[in-house]
Amino acid sequence: MDTQNSEKAAIKIQSWWRGNMVRRTLLHAALRAWVIQCWWRSMQAKTLEQRRRLALRLYTCQEWAVVKVQAQVRMWQARRRFLQARQAACIIQSHWRCHTSQSRGLIRGRYEVKASRLELDIEILLT
Repeated sequence: MDTQNSEKAAIKIQSWWRGNMVRRTLLHAALRAWVIQCWWRSMQAKTLEQRRRLALRLYTCQEWAVVKVQAQVRMWQARRRFLQARQAACIIQSHWRCHTSQSRGLIRGRYEVKASRLELDIEILLT
């Protein structure tokens, strides 16, 4: 009986030891899997951040391109309006100058050539 008890005790000790070894192995495997999962999640987060930054950079480039095109169009429109206004001002000024020179005063005159001298009579009327 003593040998039977010692065999049972040895079997219990061996099963306990194998259980501890299996649990230890499983714990190490779980820890390694956890480390790999943490690394994988960090890599995914980095990749996602890089994609987000790239998308943001592309978006800002497109926005700046749109802003530049809009600024160019507005500048072109403003310049066109300025040139039209300048041309209109030049036309108005030329007509005004012609009008003022005609309405400013009238020059009437007559001349006669007698023998060897010129007789000139000029009358300027200002209004």
